[in-house]
Amino acid sequence: MITAVVAMGLNNEIGAENQMLWHLPTDLKHFKEITSEHPIIMGRKTYESIGKPLPNRTNIVVSTKKDWFEEGILIVGSLKEAIKFAKKIDEDIFIIGGGKIYEQTMEITDKLEVTLVKTTLKADTYFPKISEKIWVKTDEICHEKDEKNAYDFCFQTFERKEKL
Repeated sequence: MITAVVAMGLNNEIGAENQMLWHLPTDLKHFKEITSEHPIIMGRKTYESIGKPLPNRTNIVVSTKKDWFEEGILIVGSLKEAIKFAKKIDEDIFIIGGGKIYEQTMEITDKLEVTLVKTTLKADTYFPKISEKIWVKTDEICHEKDEKNAYDFCFQTFERKEKL
């Protein structure tokens, strides 16, 4: 199963200048819980914004830069190659960004794990529109902002309709 994991604002915004728009510790904990022990696929810019391999996961980075290398990650030249490697490791694969990688994988993604952050912020990177014709929301758990999390947010799960 291929699952895209994303935190996005009310206008589908996910980042600006290669950085996340918010710091939500509860969301980061949720992300870790669902992706640990599984392969994660991301673009090079997303990897660079994180700055290091995420522990307890096989980090697969898609990059067309020929002279780029980082210790502790698997670098592949295409999304197709990334998915091929990930499937050899585990049947559950997680797509974690960025914008271009999400766009390229929406047609093959089975499930979306969305953290909907109840705000709108200036951004230059967006998650693709989630069409009600294709996706159905199967779960939602909402949290109010608190001393650690600056915004109200909801964890939402969407599943592809034809797979239900």
